[in-house]
Formats: sequence, C-alpha cells, structure tokens
Amino acid sequence: MHRFFVSQGSIDSQKVTLGPDRAHQIRHVLRLGPGDKIAIMDNTGWEAIVVLQRINKTAVEGTIVERHLVTTESKVDLVLYQALIPRDRFEFVLQKCTEIGVRRFVPMLADRCKVRNPRPRLDRWRKIITEAAEQSGRVILPEVAEPVDSPVVLSAGRRPGLRLLAVPGDSGQPLHKLLPGPSSGPVELCIGPEGGFSEREHQLANSACWLKVSMGRRILRAETAAVVACALILYELGQMEP
Repeated sequence: MHRFFVSQGSIDSQKVTLGPDRAHQIRHVLRLGPGDKIAIMDNTGWEAIVVLQRINKTAVEGTIVERHLVTTESKVDLVLYQALIPRDRFEFVLQKCTEIGVRRFVPMLADRCKVRNPRPRLDRWRKIITEAAEQSGRVILPEVAEPVDSPVVLSAGRRPGLRLLAVPGDSGQPLHKLLPGPSSGPVELCIGPEGGFSEREHQLANSACWLKVSMGRRILRAETAAVVACALILYELGQMEP
C-alpha cells in the first residue's frame, strides 16, 4: 500500500483532501483510482487507511476507514552530525539513515570539508527524508537542521546521553564497549569528512567528553561510516528487533 505524509490540515474528521502534487502522483504516476486504498501519516505516530473517492488534476479526496498506532519508530533519540560531503553522497546518508531510524540530522562544516561555502538545500533534503520515511514505514519525519560549524557541535556543553565521535582504526574503542546494551537514552553520533577530523577538532571533542568509537580495521568512506554506525548503534541498543 502506498504511504503519504500529509499535514494535519489535510484531515477534517474522517475526510482527507490532498493537493495538486499528490493528485498528480496518485493519478498519473501510481495510476490509482476511486476505491483504491492509501495510507496517510500526519507526523503524530498514527497511520490512517484511506479509501479514495474522487481524483482530479487539482485534488484527491478520500475517507478514513481505519486508524492505528504504528510502532516502527526507534525509542532511541539518535542524532547524526554529518560533515558535509559531495551532494549525492550526503543525500545518500539522509535517505539510508532515515530508513535505519535516525531522528535528527545536523549537517556540519568540518575543517577538512571540501565544501567551504555550503548552500543549504533544506527543501530538497526534506523531500528526500519524506520519501525515505514513507518507503520504510516510518510515521515520524526526522528533522534536518541548517548546517553548523564543527566547533559549535564539538564544543557544545555536556548533554544527557552518549556522544560518539567516529574515528578510523584503533584510535577509538569498539562500539559494543561504549554502549550500555538495550536502552532508549539519547545518542549523538558525529561523522567527519574525507580525511577525518583535524587536530583542533579532536581537541575540542576531548574537552567536551566525546567518546571516540572505532569504525573497524578498514577505512570507510564518510557515507558508509554513517550508515554502518547508525545501524550498529540501534542494533546494540535493541532497536532493530522485529
């Protein structure tokens, strides 16, 4: 069944009205018609099953026939600070880590980023996150923030939960030794750019009590490290169970 995030303003009691963009997708791309069913989510944790009644060029109208609370969201508040990398690779991180269960993305301008004057692409990033959340069965959309400089991230005051800085090889501890086992506490993960973090950034992280976590024996690309680390964190914390 096709799934769509909608605004709460699209729902009026048992009636649902979707605008022109969704109308085009439902009518011309998915080729759905009256009587077909879709699922909608309003970012509150609930999913509703809708029977389509009327479809035209400008709107889709339907009736809600079922509502249920969905339990696909992770209980762990996982925040990913991802250093800016080439656009297609950064968008890959947004897509795959949304599927995995990240709650919030913070693009980060690190010392060794090749992108020096980033132009925020929040609308496109949110579209990628929305499509990935719809596909993967999520009911809460992850947030994506404006890009921030690495010193702002790494020197931030102590907050509850774990703060993990991904590093290559044996310069960090194995992930399973840093995680407490099944838990729902917050976790912040910081992934650097090509070339890793600078000495200045390491000093800031040490002062702010970030824990250095090893990404294993092999050197991973930034986007690979993000996906692998997020999946392993949620697995170790008991959030990848069926």
